[in-house]
Amino acid sequence: MQKNESFLKFWSPSYWPVWLIYLSIKSLMPLPLLWQIKIGKYLGRLFRHVSGKSSRTAKKNLEICFPELSDIARKKLLQHHFEALGASLFEMGIGWFASIKRLRKLIHIEGRQHLDEALKKGSGVILFTAHFTTLEVGVSILQDLCKDCSCVYRPQRNAMIDSMIRRGRSRFAREQIPRNDVRAMLRSLKRNGAVVYLPDQTYLGKQSEMLPFFGQPALTNIATSKLARLSGATVLPYFFKRLPDDSGYVVNIGAPLPNFPTEDASKDTRRLIALLEKHIRAAPEQYLWTYRKFKRRPWGYPDLYE
Repeated sequence: MQKNESFLKFWSPSYWPVWLIYLSIKSLMPLPLLWQIKIGKYLGRLFRHVSGKSSRTAKKNLEICFPELSDIARKKLLQHHFEALGASLFEMGIGWFASIKRLRKLIHIEGRQHLDEALKKGSGVILFTAHFTTLEVGVSILQDLCKDCSCVYRPQRNAMIDSMIRRGRSRFAREQIPRNDVRAMLRSLKRNGAVVYLPDQTYLGKQSEMLPFFGQPALTNIATSKLARLSGATVLPYFFKRLPDDSGYVVNIGAPLPNFPTEDASKDTRRLIALLEKHIRAAPEQYLWTYRKFKRRPWGYPDLYE
């Protein structure tokens, strides 16, 4: 559903469940945030009991990444994660449909000066972030922070979901760049744009290495360092989370990393992973644990999802 795209192509029965989700999040968007989050958490608890594969994947990821927690603590964290997943449905609605006036009230921005100062250098900015349940509302405020912002994008299998996401993000993104289109990323940085980059999921391309994530080796995208070196762009950590009382959100734009990038992309990526892990630990239920982070590991590494 791009701005000039007809909805008629999505009238077939196969898209009706997506229509139900889309109309639900749009119709409930005017409700107070606390109501939306409460409804979303309830739906998330229901989803946990009917989504066998997703629940098993999240449970295994939490066992791998938080071995220090007791079984009871991990079970509670798993429940909170699915509540966050449910809440993310309505957070998409906020990110896609809420007025900028409402977004300014809901989102507190920390470190805006880092983005302003980086853009003054004229070589572009890479906003390093990751797949959190609050992603859509977290990036929505960029329309108020940056005149030329793009985001790296992974197409979705469901055509209607794919169009929904692209249309929603078009509010802040001048371009939505396929994740393998390095030239488009470099063009955006060359014109001093900001590029939202999410390299945390498994990557099988040339720019990948086995690096530890919470101590467990995983195929990891190391291209952030190389993009920064090629373009001269400043890399800024860009993280976000919902407040503990569900009253709003915090977006934190971190300071540039000292001596970054270097000639060692692997070492640089380890530094970025450390920042990501630190942020995840601040609100672990809000990271996307239903994704198989440790899949497709090369021979010699056990399959953790058997």
